[in-house]
Amino acid sequence: MPFISRRLRAALLAAAASATLVAATLPPPEPLGIGDPLFPYLGNPGYDVTAYDLAFTYGGDNTKPLDAVTRIDALTTERLERVNLDFTQGRVRSVEVNGTPARFATAGEDLVVTPRGAIDAGARMRITVHHTSETDGKDGGWLRTTDGLAMANQADAARRVFPSNDHPADKAYFTFRITTPERLTAVANGLPVAKTRHGGTTIWTYRTHHPMATELAQVSIGNSAVVHREGPHGLPVRDVVPAADRAKLERWLAKTPGHLRWMEREVGPYPFETYGMLIAGADTGFELETQTLTLFERSLFTRPEYPEWYVDSIMVHELAHHWFGNSVSPRTWSDLWLNEGHATWYEARYAEEHAKKSLETRMRNAYRNSDRWRSAGGPPAAPEPPTPGQPISLFRPVVYDGSALVLYALRQRIGHAAFQRLERDWVRIHRDGTATTADFTALASRISGRDLSGFFKEWLYGRTTPPMPGHPDWRTDPGDRDPARDARHRPGAAAVPPGVARSRDGA
Repeated sequence: MPFISRRLRAALLAAAASATLVAATLPPPEPLGIGDPLFPYLGNPGYDVTAYDLAFTYGGDNTKPLDAVTRIDALTTERLERVNLDFTQGRVRSVEVNGTPARFATAGEDLVVTPRGAIDAGARMRITVHHTSETDGKDGGWLRTTDGLAMANQADAARRVFPSNDHPADKAYFTFRITTPERLTAVANGLPVAKTRHGGTTIWTYRTHHPMATELAQVSIGNSAVVHREGPHGLPVRDVVPAADRAKLERWLAKTPGHLRWMEREVGPYPFETYGMLIAGADTGFELETQTLTLFERSLFTRPEYPEWYVDSIMVHELAHHWFGNSVSPRTWSDLWLNEGHATWYEARYAEEHAKKSLETRMRNAYRNSDRWRSAGGPPAAPEPPTPGQPISLFRPVVYDGSALVLYALRQRIGHAAFQRLERDWVRIHRDGTATTADFTALASRISGRDLSGFFKEWLYGRTTPPMPGHPDWRTDPGDRDPARDARHRPGAAAVPPGVARSRDGA
């Protein structure tokens, strides 16, 4: 043992005693949030995450938890004696803050970390958590597929997979390191960085080139074929499909470059480093716009009763989210209408242009139902909170066709040219960031050269639907409210074509 002077020993003992005293005087750990009106305990105050480094070890059995290590790099925005992370389900083995072991406890659905000493505002902080990652997937998070796993974290389920600041207001860069048996393939958001073999395993490393919300994280593990092609301007397009279905799904995969070109004509350059579809062997009831690698359920492409135009429109819906929702993310979950309203708008526009499915007819039908939707779920920009314990119940008809209806009314009010400029400027100005409803309404007023505050107050916050500009004959039909039907909406919903029975939830 090296010699330690009496003076140094006394200083170390005093420091330890001081840390013990501070810890003893802190109040009991409690769950915190950033004040989102719909998810009050989601997100955490006091720091801004800059990067996640996630390591998962998968043994080949998707019913067993994964061993995981989460490293979080963050910048503190206030002095912190404790750090709250969103994390539930997994077992925490150890936590370090800046390389030093830290105490931790669970409070509600938070992991509360007490570092050895308080961390000053404006300091860089690295938190390392060794934990398990549970795969039951019943409330989101890991999704069990026929040959492995995928992720479905919207709206608040990333915390079921890894410790995080699980709110889209705090976007960060991601690195993924996935260890699998060598017979399997792992793919994640972003582009591949490395692939190394060690014994009978393979370590796959991916990294994002743009910041990402935790709800959009994606890792796929399975017996997969990875299909590469080129999109507009040399964009790498990478699809991940069950290996046995590679040939069967090619006709759908081949459509993506054309969808990308169409969206770029509408709103401008694709905002990320790659795009592709992850077609999973699972009955999800939804599709999900996970960043650069959209999750689709296999049955969407294999069930013969789905018309081709309908599948095309859903593919475009999820692609449109990469501009609206992924690149420009909602500051609060009440801003969700900006995500889903725009994705539904471009879904409907594509169906009109390529399959002669009238946008005006669809919007007139939406107008007819709008009062009922607002009654059941609140107005587009002030939605009712989700049903307790069912966070995806937030995805109601009013945020899909009900919000696309607002965009239709806006185009009617300001004209096609101003509307198109608004759309392009919106995704350009706020690229890689977050934005609010107020940001959108202010930009619309500036571009159109008129005060639209009254228009938006009625259309976004009114309990009843205002008259449609240019269509004074349109009428709403409150009908019989059916809360159960109105709740059956999930991420990625799209209008069901007449006469098509579907097991997937949708509008």
